[in-house]
Amino acid sequence: MISFNVPPVIGTEEKYIKDAISKHKICGDGEYTKKCNAWFEENTGSPKVLLTTSCTHATEMAALLCDIQPGDEVIMPSFTFVSTADAFVLRGAKVVFVDIRPDTMNIDENKIEAAITDKTKAIVPVHYAGVSCEMDKIMDIARRHNLWVVEDAAQGVMSKYNGKPLGTIGDFGCYSFHETKNYSMGEGGALLIKNEDLIEQAEIIREKGTNRAKFFRGQIDKYTWVDAGSSYLPSELNAAYLYGQLEQADKIFDDRMNSWNEYYDGLKELADAGKIELPVIPEGCEHNAHMFYLKCKDLEERTNLINYAKDNGVQMVFHYIPLHSAPAGKKYGRFDGEDIYTTKESERLVRLPLYYGLSKEDRTKVIETVKSFYKTK
Repeated sequence: MISFNVPPVIGTEEKYIKDAISKHKICGDGEYTKKCNAWFEENTGSPKVLLTTSCTHATEMAALLCDIQPGDEVIMPSFTFVSTADAFVLRGAKVVFVDIRPDTMNIDENKIEAAITDKTKAIVPVHYAGVSCEMDKIMDIARRHNLWVVEDAAQGVMSKYNGKPLGTIGDFGCYSFHETKNYSMGEGGALLIKNEDLIEQAEIIREKGTNRAKFFRGQIDKYTWVDAGSSYLPSELNAAYLYGQLEQADKIFDDRMNSWNEYYDGLKELADAGKIELPVIPEGCEHNAHMFYLKCKDLEERTNLINYAKDNGVQMVFHYIPLHSAPAGKKYGRFDGEDIYTTKESERLVRLPLYYGLSKEDRTKVIETVKSFYKTK
């Protein structure tokens, strides 16, 4: 069976984990955490990047830094992972879902403004499959309405929009290093902070509400509890695992892109024949080959394709069930406007195996499996 995902292993992870253990420093904010933070700051240009225990927690930190209060409203797409909404629901906010664009599966930037009320506090664009939302328009809307922008760039590490790394355009950016992501530490994430005036507050929130970070920098002679916070620091063992991959980030990027391009080229004939639809990469968007998906005619055809692939030794999966249709989505949110594309497009989408080290032989088998299925159509 060709697995849908295999967590990335570059070869130096075990060495770095052993090194962290040998230095008797395996809790958060040790040498490897700092190396990871610095790598992202250097490679994204973000004033401050803080490694976290997950992208969920990075988004929770962003919600705290935005001072989200009960009764506030936050606009986001319904086609996203639950964490995007949870971070704001935990602060008492109402989630306002708007429809997506059928080409990129991203939030429809032209539907956002109509969803804004006097309670709206933030916009949360989700860069699906590492392909950017239309950030120029979203930032313009946010500026005119005095709203925060929190980029859910969980899938967008190493992607760009008009030359700008995803996660650095809004007020905050949130990355994921879950085992399904391009660069992994098992579970983990990072928060990117644009406004330097918010860095100290972010450090306090991340360190259980204390000014411990300033203490370790020698800026104060003792640390104390100064605000509400939590423990968002990942273990050094996780950071050491991630750092090995960051050192060879381009190698991982190129390997995944080769798979993505081979899928696209190999399946273009089916797309040209109108049997499937392939991903769309708008002008100005540089994606990171986070995932490769195709769209079937409808839900029934997708189900049949997934079952056919499984019977032929290939694991394919579908993605999110739109949040507004879930029990918690109905409880904590509302859909603004009409659901024209969110449900319909989500039911057609199927993801193909894509991970670092996917062999050419396996890529060919995946392509041939899809082609074989559609020969019967």
